[in-house]
Amino acid sequence: MAIGPRLRGRPAHTPGPTFLNYTPNGRKLITVGLNNAMRIFETGSDAEPITIDDVQDAHTAIAAANGFFVVGSEDGTVCKYSLETNSLDGLLVRSTLPIRDIALSPDGIWAAVASDELVVKIVNTHDMERVMYLREQPKPAKHVSFDPSGSYIAVSCTDGVVYVYSLSSEEPELIKKVHGLIRALESDAEACSRVVWHPDGRAFAAPTATRDIQVMSRSDWERQRTFSSGHSSEITALAWSLNGALLATASADRNIVLWDTKTQTIIKRFDQTSIRATILDMQWHPTENLLSYTNNDGELYLHTDIVPPEHASLLEMALQGAPLIHDPLKETPGNAGRMVASGLMRSGDNSRKRFGTPDSLDEILGNDGNSEGGLDFIEDDDGAGYVEEANGNGKRTSGHLGNGMAPPPKRPNYNNDWRSPIHMHESFQPGSTPWRGNRRYLCLNLTGFVWTVDQNTHHTITVEFYDRDRFRDFHFTDPFLYDKASLNQHGTLFSCPASDQHPCTIYYRPHETWTTRVDWRVELPAEEEATSIALSSSYVVATTSKGYVRVYSLFGVPLQIFRQKSSPAIACAAWRDYVLTIGNGPLKADRRTCLQYSIENVKRDQICQDCDTIPLVSDANLVNVFFSDSGDPCIFDTDGVLLVLQHWRTMGQAKWVPLLDTNQMARLQSGRKKELYWPVAVARDKFHCIILKGGETEPYFPRPLLSEFDFHVPIATLAPSTDDEEEAQVGTEVQRLEESFVRKELLLTLMTDLVHSTNATHAQTMELARAEVEVDKTLLQLIAAECREGEERGMKALEIVGLMKDRTGRMLEAASKIATRFQRDVLREKIDALAERRLVGLEEVEET
Repeated sequence: MAIGPRLRGRPAHTPGPTFLNYTPNGRKLITVGLNNAMRIFETGSDAEPITIDDVQDAHTAIAAANGFFVVGSEDGTVCKYSLETNSLDGLLVRSTLPIRDIALSPDGIWAAVASDELVVKIVNTHDMERVMYLREQPKPAKHVSFDPSGSYIAVSCTDGVVYVYSLSSEEPELIKKVHGLIRALESDAEACSRVVWHPDGRAFAAPTATRDIQVMSRSDWERQRTFSSGHSSEITALAWSLNGALLATASADRNIVLWDTKTQTIIKRFDQTSIRATILDMQWHPTENLLSYTNNDGELYLHTDIVPPEHASLLEMALQGAPLIHDPLKETPGNAGRMVASGLMRSGDNSRKRFGTPDSLDEILGNDGNSEGGLDFIEDDDGAGYVEEANGNGKRTSGHLGNGMAPPPKRPNYNNDWRSPIHMHESFQPGSTPWRGNRRYLCLNLTGFVWTVDQNTHHTITVEFYDRDRFRDFHFTDPFLYDKASLNQHGTLFSCPASDQHPCTIYYRPHETWTTRVDWRVELPAEEEATSIALSSSYVVATTSKGYVRVYSLFGVPLQIFRQKSSPAIACAAWRDYVLTIGNGPLKADRRTCLQYSIENVKRDQICQDCDTIPLVSDANLVNVFFSDSGDPCIFDTDGVLLVLQHWRTMGQAKWVPLLDTNQMARLQSGRKKELYWPVAVARDKFHCIILKGGETEPYFPRPLLSEFDFHVPIATLAPSTDDEEEAQVGTEVQRLEESFVRKELLLTLMTDLVHSTNATHAQTMELARAEVEVDKTLLQLIAAECREGEERGMKALEIVGLMKDRTGRMLEAASKIATRFQRDVLREKIDALAERRLVGLEEVEET
């Protein structure tokens, strides 16, 4: 253990609990304590601090912005003080019981106040009449903390539960109760149960009952990395460095521990025997190697150069990612650009500037320093023309050069769109889910599911089947750390990323054979990774980071390798002899890549569709891609729309047709249900999925049950409201029949393509005939509905008659009887004439 170098202690207040807070720019440090004085210290100055005397009782909490700070007292008052005048600005809010904690939102507009009352108040710092209330906790709150975006707030309650609220709407909404993370403590206890958000906002940390610090992910509320074995007594304070690379913790035995966030290891331990009381509050300086903390004896300590020189570079790094077990931003291929754009892992920045340091005068001045802000104070109000026009960058244009002298622009402006980032779709494995804690699904389909558990040194993989009479579940230890899987009735396919011990490997395990079951593995060349894999009844397919599509037989014989035309690759799927690959194509007008797909028959070496477009709407992404049980390609996007590819066996004729829009399902029309749907399969003319509730975005354990829904083609909205109830019922009935016709016609064309393109069985041929009859039956019902409406609907009814598939005349005869029943004589005559022309084989002549 070591004594901190150049440890400086200052008597800031009378003996008792003392608290501190830096202004965000780090220029000032404010402390409050048991007496009614507040001290303002200038960073880097040894001068006496500015003292603000107050008539309030002992101060118990403080939060500071650059221009003001907010202080809470034991008498229940929360006051705002100006840092410009060093005087009281006014009273913000009053409580009947002592204040325990205050937190300011990142923009300084809201102040969250925890007191011994049951309700946490969030008051506007500019208008004290605007207050939000957090009421879900049954006991008083001990700590409150905003996340870096200000969209969430965590309340550490004295009942030992963390309550997380969303502030995105007008009224705060409780989104999560975290049990078992913190201890149940009294509101005035020295021990700490504070939630501290990591600077990247994706996770937070809190001290546990075992004297460890546990990290929890905000996306799935799963426990992540743990900072353990650092303290032997109660943890009393903790704080992240501004870039998230370091964590400082203090305990009741006056030990301070510095942790490396990335490895969760101790880089320095300080036994502060010189400190006479428990450390209650600590905070890193925003830009310097300085940790400040206060104790229970009224003292302030400025611990300069607290990070040893060999680790000081950690403070110079840019914003670091939260310590997640499986960081999706780091593990998913293609995410590097998104991490740079979000400020994470800016490793390419060789300047090694300290996070938060302005890079230029424009950044220091902000918008007030450009031509659109503070430099346009001269107005050409008399039209004399002495004000020169500025361009979009605040520079003088070349108009003063005269006619014909202005040089051409270096590049088109396009409203500066060239500066906006390019959005490429990330690669994914169909049917898999991201890591949540130490578990994830590698594959989910109607055959079964494959899931893996991270055991730190290795993984364990379990494969379970729905039909356990036919297949046997199996479980094995996975030293290769497989991260992709594909499952069907013939076998299970895995792939793992490259490591120091092995290259990227593809592993196939058949379920059963008439000989001894033989597994096989194939290793990809160095620096080549599998981005997606697929398994059919005939082939194994893998797309790779090198842009290759590799095709193997089920016995590991390499059959094809070719370069994918649209890359980087996104996903692949396979059915029988067909292989579907999807990749990023050219840029669209919104600077998002156009998704392109290709379908090839491997056995015949024929291309069915070549670099055709997947028509996703703006900002939508693919969630899953698969073949239906009858072999038609299907996709499901983030807008909740299921689409099937029609006429895909004919080059240039394919088109994506919506089978179901989950947002228009009847179960959601009341607005009371809020749920999402995880696509699993399309089989037996049903959409099979997993219903996700409670804000979940992917399925988790225990394995949820599968649900199935009928297709419903989104051809129209609900029938418009009308005062005539009978008219409204007729309109709804017509819409239902029209949707049924479009849906059955679509399924008929899919079945027709299948029967005509394959060696169809007798059962498939009979099913096709029945499907044609079902379409005509729906048209007959639609004709009856139109006839019921009146004689003016006769032309539409006749058009519907012309859509019938039947050529035997029976369906036209039935349509004629319907017209006779409703006394539509003119319509009946035209239907009979159409039947006669079809009977003799004459083509219909369009009327002009």
